[in-house]
Amino acid sequence: MKISKDDFLKMQEKYDKEVKKGKPAKDKKNKDIDNQTNWVFFDKKTLQDILDKADNVKGGIKFYMTEYTDETAQEMHPENPDEYVGRLTLVLSPTTLEASTGIGDPEEEYYNKGASCPPNCEI
Repeated sequence: MKISKDDFLKMQEKYDKEVKKGKPAKDKKNKDIDNQTNWVFFDKKTLQDILDKADNVKGGIKFYMTEYTDETAQEMHPENPDEYVGRLTLVLSPTTLEASTGIGDPEEEYYNKGASCPPNCEI
């Protein structure tokens, strides 16, 4: 699922303020998450679709560590958003190593909506 640059930046900002600084992530009620994400799964088709957008010779995928905000959890997981707020996730972007030195390349596209555990540990 393609996401907006604005959503990506909000997710990365939440991650930067909390987990990246060594603090626990916060859920919707601002409580510490004590059972954080174990894994994030992206199916082959999703990964291939993203790879197909990258350069054929030097292209690849950049994986950003991020955290669901209240808004992005609601948008990306409307069936149970409260279970995602504050959980770590990956945002993927087709790019090249040379172009991936920073954040905010106006040409960069962002993708999310992998299945994660929790809450999908039975998958």
